[in-house]
Amino acid sequence: MWQHNINPIFVSLGPIDIRYYGLVYFLGFIFTYYFLKRIASKGLIKNFNKENLDSFMIYEILGSIIGARILDFVFFYPQIIIQNPSQLLYIWNGGMSIHGGIIGALVAGYFFTKKYKVSFLKLADQAMLPLTIMLGIGRIANYINGELWGKITTSNFCINYEQSQYVINPPEGCRYPYQIYASAKNFAVAIITYLMLKNHKLKDGTVFFSSIALYSIGRFLVDFTRDVTTNGNWLNTIIPSGQILSLIFFLIAIYFLIKNKAWKIS
Repeated sequence: MWQHNINPIFVSLGPIDIRYYGLVYFLGFIFTYYFLKRIASKGLIKNFNKENLDSFMIYEILGSIIGARILDFVFFYPQIIIQNPSQLLYIWNGGMSIHGGIIGALVAGYFFTKKYKVSFLKLADQAMLPLTIMLGIGRIANYINGELWGKITTSNFCINYEQSQYVINPPEGCRYPYQIYASAKNFAVAIITYLMLKNHKLKDGTVFFSSIALYSIGRFLVDFTRDVTTNGNWLNTIIPSGQILSLIFFLIAIYFLIKNKAWKIS
């Protein structure tokens, strides 16, 4: 068992607090930029170059943040949208749905690829590696934030938040280290994604849909250790929304893998 007592603020600059959570996303986008810049420099994707990379990042940043915030509040905190919709803007306080982020990024990416005549699937394949790495680090940031608690467990491998001065309304009992489990799962998907990218014979879209499928089924399973409150959402009383979305994403990814005959290499 270990106690949570980590200050979520990385550094304070006068009235401005820089939190680990926001820092993770900032560094994640920076890493993604330089990773894709390398791809663009090598000319691995037709019409995708350093000149339009900046435009792509703007598309993706706006699309992923908007999608992540909206879906998070719709599925997990619907009452807040009614009571105080301005909370949607406070991204530094946490609350980003990866499913919403993926949807927003895909929509933004679709418009970008249509405008610049870039292969959507080729670009999606390459973008999955920095995305899965960022998700792995992001769950660690969730732990630092003292959020996304696990369910109560009698195991000694657990986290106690009760004495933490940084967690508002800390939960009782020792909890599964859900954030650590989720982080490890995301890094595992990142390793598999990297290995798939090394196989240049895979069909376009195979890496993307395979990574989505692996992330989703992993999320579905790991979420059995997550403590999910209803948050005003009746659906969460039956099965957590995150698990429902993960199953939907998994089935969609499997459908496209089968449709594109991804097991056949060109």
